[in-house]
Parts: sequence; C-alpha cells; structure tokens
Amino acid sequence: MTVIKRALVSVTDKSGLLEFARGLARHGVDILSTGGTAAALRQGGLKVLDVSDFTGFPEILDGRVKTLHPKIHGGILGMRDREEHRRTMAEHGIEPIDMVVVNLYAFEQTVAKPGCTLEEAIENIDIGGPTLIRAAAKNNAHVAVVTDPEDYERILEEMDRSNGALSRETRLRLAAKAFCLTHRYDGAICDYLKKMSDSR
Repeated sequence: MTVIKRALVSVTDKSGLLEFARGLARHGVDILSTGGTAAALRQGGLKVLDVSDFTGFPEILDGRVKTLHPKIHGGILGMRDREEHRRTMAEHGIEPIDMVVVNLYAFEQTVAKPGCTLEEAIENIDIGGPTLIRAAAKNNAHVAVVTDPEDYERILEEMDRSNGALSRETRLRLAAKAFCLTHRYDGAICDYLKKMSDSR
C-alpha cells in the first residue's frame, strides 16, 4: 500500500475535479498544480501550491515548460525502497510525489474542427502531460497515476477504506490505463501529421 501524501493535479477535463481534490484534501494530501487547474481549485476553496513555487522555477515559453523539472520528475520517478534514490532525492531537495492526476490537451477534438490549421494542431500537442503520465505509470510501484475522471470516486472510496492509501493492484490497473491513453494519443498525432505531410 502507498499512502498518498502529495499529488500533482493538472487537468484539461475538469469534470469532477473539485470533489476529487476535496477528497484528497480530507486525507491531508498536499496538492501541487498549474495554471487553470490551480485557479479552479483555489476558487473551490482548496489550498494549492503552484508547481513553479515547488520547483523554484517559473513557467516559461508561453506555458510550454511548466512541469519539466527534476524536482517534479525526480519526485515521481524516485524509488522509495532504494537507499541510493532516497539519498539522491534528499541531496537535491526532491520531495516525493505520490499521485499524478493529469489528462491531456484535446488534440483530436481540435483537429476535428473545420478550418483547423497545422499550427493550431501542433499547439495542441501535449508534451508535459504525457511525460508526467508515463513517469508515474512507470513507477507504479510507488506512485498512482490518474487520467480518467471516471476513476475519481473509486479511488477516494479505496483511500477512505485504507487510511489514505492505494493498493499495488489499483496502482497497476491505473498505470495500464495510463499507458493505453498515451498510446492512443500518440497514435492520433501520428495519423494526423502523416496525413498532413502526405497532402503537401
């Protein structure tokens, strides 16, 4: 079982977000967030720490670089049962992140709109989101990755039963779902860009 103490929450689809975040807060989970997600959570009365304050590095390049930072990815990828990892994390001031709640820019919906340009399509290719998802899914032995609002209620029910923890079986199930999501997402981008390049 992994007790969830810190969660990174950054979502495009905000359905069910406030209820889920309130459930996390009820268990004493510290919430890190970015941009519009952080604003929505604060408007809902939740305490949130901006990722830029957590890392000590601002969002740059029109928001293209927000979560791509060693304090974020080290916190996600660090293996808690390895002394070398724990020592390295402590040396660099890297705090563990136990849950990643992320969904992706709506690429397929964007390219389906009439008149969508190649430039608009490219701006809607999510980079940080898939990177966070893949990192958390890879380290599912220690981290829970949540990509679907449909899972929020079930996760909170398990945390309620388990004093804020999630089982290895749940984390593995969520990781499989996460890799399926990034697989489909990259496939949609692949198909679109190939179509665009073939037409030129």
